[in-house]
Formats: sequence, C-alpha cells, structure tokens
Amino acid sequence: MLSAIIVAGGRSQRMGFDKLLASLAGRSVVAHSIAAFEQTKSVTDIILVGRAERLSAYEKIVALQGFGKVSAIIPGGARRQDSVRCGLQKLPAENDFVAVHDAARPLVRPEMIEQIFQLARRHGGAASAAPVSDTLKRVDRELAVIGGVERADLFAVQTPQIFQRELLEKAYAAIFEAGLDVTDEISAVERAGGRVVLLPNEEPNFKITWPADLPLAEFVLRQRAV
Repeated sequence: MLSAIIVAGGRSQRMGFDKLLASLAGRSVVAHSIAAFEQTKSVTDIILVGRAERLSAYEKIVALQGFGKVSAIIPGGARRQDSVRCGLQKLPAENDFVAVHDAARPLVRPEMIEQIFQLARRHGGAASAAPVSDTLKRVDRELAVIGGVERADLFAVQTPQIFQRELLEKAYAAIFEAGLDVTDEISAVERAGGRVVLLPNEEPNFKITWPADLPLAEFVLRQRAV
C-alpha cells in the first residue's frame, strides 16, 4: 500500500512566522495537509518530518485532531532532501509505494492523492503539476530581460509526488553518494533514470509562501465547503 512522508521542515523566512502553525479555516496549515492523507483510503500510515523545535507542537496537533494514521513525528535534516531521507528510514517494511508532500500545500485533496497513486502504480512515479500559463522570461543579474521561454509543454510541479519505494530509495542513495542537491523527488528519480508522469491539475494546490497566500487559501477552502 501507500505510505506518506509529509515534510514540515521549512523555516518560513519569507512569512516572518511559522506558516505551518498559522490558522486556516479553523485548522492549522499543517493539519489540513495531514487530514488529506488521513482521509485517503490507500494511505496506511503518515510520517511527519519537521524541525526539532516544532515537534511538540505537531504532536499536540496530531493528538487533538485524532490523526490515527500518523505513525511517527521525527526531526528532519538541514535540507529538504535530508528530511525526506529521514522519513524513508521510518517506512513500514510492507509498503511498496511512498508519497512525499510539502506540509505547506494545505489544499491537496484525497481524490488527487488517489489519482496520482494510480498513475504511480502504472508508471513507477507520478506527481501533481499545473500547466504554466504565464509568459516566462530569462533575466540577467540586473534583472533585465534577455530572452523568453516557450511555455508549451511546461508544467509547474507540485506535491504530492508518489513513487515505487525501491525506486525513490535508490534515487536518494545515489544523490547522497554523489553529494548533490535536489529540490524535489522527481529530480532525484530523473537522475537515476526513472520515469515520472504528471497529473495535470487545474485546481488550486499552491504552496503557502507569502502572507497573502493564507487568505487566498482560506477563500478556496470556504468555497469548497459551500
């Protein structure tokens, strides 16, 4: 079945406060992310990986919300990829697929998780992604425009990203051995020669990054509840 690693290790430097503990439609941001996986039928367990000084707060949230699928709340590493590797070490032996999700994406839905999981079962790896609709430009060091980027066939990759467990473990082992930095799991799997397919997603699934993202996410959640 499917295990989930929810990465909650960011420092929220652009927010000025811990965005994962911020209130959003009656729940914390991190609680929304956990709840989506808690409600996903194929998910059997959840590993929450966060900053050591925030673990007690996350433990209280899990207890108060009654998240029964959370099997471990553990400290992560200095980088996102280090935190994911910590989570991989806690996976139950019987589960052969793993989802990695940014805790700062609270708008993910159980239906989306299931769809990505089914794609991953067929192809080995899959992820949510939004078609790029903005005009893209390259700039120099002074931010002067020096060229454009053709947006056809371009997607902004999101999470969750779901993979065969063995594939992701081997990919991260290779990245660690080579001393490389990656920003997501697809990058690691690509370097290992794995195949990843994308689920085009036109629903809001943005990452909480700026203070203005919170009221926007709250609006989306309240519209869904209507």
